[in-house]
Amino acid sequence: MKILMVEDERYLAEAVARILEKNNYDVDLAFDGEDGLDSALTGVYDMILLDIMLPKLDGVSLLKHLRGDGVSTPVILLTAKGETEDKVLGLDSGADDYLPKPFKTEELLARIRAVSRRKGELLPEGVLAFGDIELNPSKLILSSGDRSYNLTLKEGRLLEYLIANKGTSLSADAIIEKVWGYDSDAEDNHVQVYISFLRKKLARLGSSVKIRNIRNVGYVLAAEGNAKDGRGSAKRSPNG
Repeated sequence: MKILMVEDERYLAEAVARILEKNNYDVDLAFDGEDGLDSALTGVYDMILLDIMLPKLDGVSLLKHLRGDGVSTPVILLTAKGETEDKVLGLDSGADDYLPKPFKTEELLARIRAVSRRKGELLPEGVLAFGDIELNPSKLILSSGDRSYNLTLKEGRLLEYLIANKGTSLSADAIIEKVWGYDSDAEDNHVQVYISFLRKKLARLGSSVKIRNIRNVGYVLAAEGNAKDGRGSAKRSPNG
């Protein structure tokens, strides 16, 4: 999951980012409302953590701008303001949740998971499912039936993006922007390499899920019936 945190307290933002990254979230930071709005409008983020008291553009105005432009990315407001009227204003402006400062990181992680579930992105266990596969994006485990393989961080993020857009063709440029970042120097061949890694692991699992390459369009995740390879069961969670 790719998260944008808009917070002008750099020490806090960087500390939270480190914790989220240890939990396998991909985090970008913005330190004022204008930069936060520019980043949020790219549409590459799965969630936004947004402070209200920001320089240049306050968080509520930023949120109203996003919702007015049709951006439905889930937003959790993080703010020192804890009064009821502030919570009501934030929620009525389009926020999905509200967490007053100071907060414990365990609660923030729980709220991120809860908002993701409400948006239909995750199963109750925090697992993404498609066809006969399941992906645990926090533990980076891909499984099908009684077989399971560990993924690298890039493999996990790529498969998470494909599952979130199942049935939709994704260009190499869109994948690079989402998985590597819009300011990355990654190229099409990087995408091809990681697509190949995922295809091999799906094949080893005997999965019916395929990553199809549509010429001059991009990649699409598809489930194509029940794949059986007759190799028997593998032990759960081997390194692959």
